[in-house]
Amino acid sequence: MGTISSSDIRLRDLLRSSQLRYAAAYLLITSAVLLFLNIYAPLMIRRITFSSQRNAIMDKAQLFVSAFSSYEKLDEKNVRTAVQSVKVLHTARVVVTDAGARCLYDSLEPSGREGQADRLVFYPELTEALEGNDAVYIRYEGNELISKAAMPIVSYNRTIGAVYLMERDPDQAALIAGLQRTILWISIGLGALVLLISAFFSVLFSRRMGKVFVSVRKLHGGDYSARLPERGSDELARLGVAFNELAQRLHHSEEVRKQFVSNASHELKTPLASIKLLSDSILQNEMDPATTREFVADIGSEADRLTRLSAKLLELTRLDTQPVEQLEPTQLYPVADRVLRMLTPLARRQELRLSMDCPEDCILRAVPDDLYQILFNLVENGIKYNIPGGFVAVTAASSPEGVVISVEDSGMGIPDSEKPHIFERFYRVDKARSRKAGGAGLGLSIVWDMVQRNKGSISVSDRPGGGSRFRLCFPPVGPEEVTPA
Repeated sequence: MGTISSSDIRLRDLLRSSQLRYAAAYLLITSAVLLFLNIYAPLMIRRITFSSQRNAIMDKAQLFVSAFSSYEKLDEKNVRTAVQSVKVLHTARVVVTDAGARCLYDSLEPSGREGQADRLVFYPELTEALEGNDAVYIRYEGNELISKAAMPIVSYNRTIGAVYLMERDPDQAALIAGLQRTILWISIGLGALVLLISAFFSVLFSRRMGKVFVSVRKLHGGDYSARLPERGSDELARLGVAFNELAQRLHHSEEVRKQFVSNASHELKTPLASIKLLSDSILQNEMDPATTREFVADIGSEADRLTRLSAKLLELTRLDTQPVEQLEPTQLYPVADRVLRMLTPLARRQELRLSMDCPEDCILRAVPDDLYQILFNLVENGIKYNIPGGFVAVTAASSPEGVVISVEDSGMGIPDSEKPHIFERFYRVDKARSRKAGGAGLGLSIVWDMVQRNKGSISVSDRPGGGSRFRLCFPPVGPEEVTPA
């Protein structure tokens, strides 16, 4: 098999490049315009020149005819006399005939020559004029503009002869030829200039597009540091801004993904290691039934922890991948009441009080399952990280900005330095206490994602007297959306 040289590859890339296509398109459009200009402009110049020349020679012919209007019959004598009266009109040739096409006067014949009337003249223009019609023919021939005209001489509604004029105008022909040459040279110059400009801008555009392709390949290969210049305000500059924003978001997402994988691996490794250690101890050591049951119970606890962690990881994956469900008017009271009833056994074991102050007609816009999970996670956290004899309270009220829900607890609170990070995945304020309570640092992250999906907002602050207060705000429901009971 033959090898392909680098020059062949470059030629193939050039033939496929947008640079050549854009240059060819510019050149084709310019060539079409210049071709139209070289065809249309000379035609218009000739048309205008011919029209002016036609009017001029017909006016001269009319003056000659007017000189014969007083004669009832034409002969060589009266024709010569009439011609002498209008000889001031400069014409290359004047021919006058009678009604039978006999030549009575020809300016090209020597003056005074006899026998002119014996010659018949059958020029096409004269023939048409003797039939009673005006005739004019103009053509561009060689280096001259030749004009021919003939007009009948009428006396008492009878054609008694005809006048034939011919002019040669080299100046007009030279003017037309000069204009055509000028237009041609201008077209050649413009074509060359457009070709150079097209090539320049095509190369410039292709280089900028080449940088885009290189950056895209880097981004595709995992190099999220690739950036495009943002100079200018054209489409490529806006493309550069959009590309850089995308690269930055991808870089951030990749960092979050790596951190998530690292944290998830660490969280999964701990209970798995505990299960492995406990199972090895049971298998390798002789234990009494009570100790074995204790080890098996510990294994069950670690398995439950794994189950909870897996469920939360799946929930985060669902939030990241599934589209947002349609928000709908949702009554808050039944949802909050169900959350408190579900968590009452856990609160009793911790010796905590659960309370709710929520109007039964309080309606907000949200996905009902998301609202349940949000309140469940917040109340469960308030129970887990509380003090014996404390409480967790859920209150709600309507405000101009929407429906505001507060979840308060009497726990130890959250340090101010930790508040900006509590909604991050796998973040724990008190790592030792969180592990003991079975937390993985995902509950508040799930709450944050669900609140955002439901067009709401969440913030945390210290509760007067100790503990934390989570404030939620959801869009209100208009009166027209509320279904009458």
